[in-house]
Amino acid sequence: MSTIGILVFTDAEELDFVGPWEVLAAAAQLRGVDRVLLLGERIEPVRCAKGLTVVPDTAWADCPPLDVLLVPGGDGRRRQMVNPAMLAFLGEKAPGCRWVTSVCTGSFVLVAAGLATGRQVTTHWSRIEELRGHPVVVRDDVRYVVDGNVVTAAGVSAGIDMSLWLVGQLHTPEFAREVQRYIQYEPEPPYRA
Repeated sequence: MSTIGILVFTDAEELDFVGPWEVLAAAAQLRGVDRVLLLGERIEPVRCAKGLTVVPDTAWADCPPLDVLLVPGGDGRRRQMVNPAMLAFLGEKAPGCRWVTSVCTGSFVLVAAGLATGRQVTTHWSRIEELRGHPVVVRDDVRYVVDGNVVTAAGVSAGIDMSLWLVGQLHTPEFAREVQRYIQYEPEPPYRA
């Protein structure tokens, strides 16, 4: 059984955490073994970037040991990069995780916590140049990048791809394909660039 913690905070980008939550929760439902938790600084409603309000399952102070930790992006990441409670939480929990992950600009929070220093990382295309100003190796040509146990996804829908890859690591690639079919994720955009 894996315990997966997905952070939520004010102005987090919704799909950055809801997309991965759907993938990982579907896997948990199909297998009946994993647990997916929304983690907040406190157990109180959190208003996200576009207005969705969610209530965390667990407060950081009561968080159990985690196998996977996911940090979303969004405008709220700027406050989280300098939030001592967030940085302390990540510093405490990340060493025990099999996978430490981010979606979009959540990679900046990993950088601020010292978890991505010297590693290959990515972020949303609009923030690539900003990321180059940090002590990391920036990849701007991938949807997600794996460097050791740190996995960063580019933008909102790339978090779904990364999460399916994680399911393949936690279970098997065959099971990840089953989850992909279950959620009917067929990334064929209606409009081509």
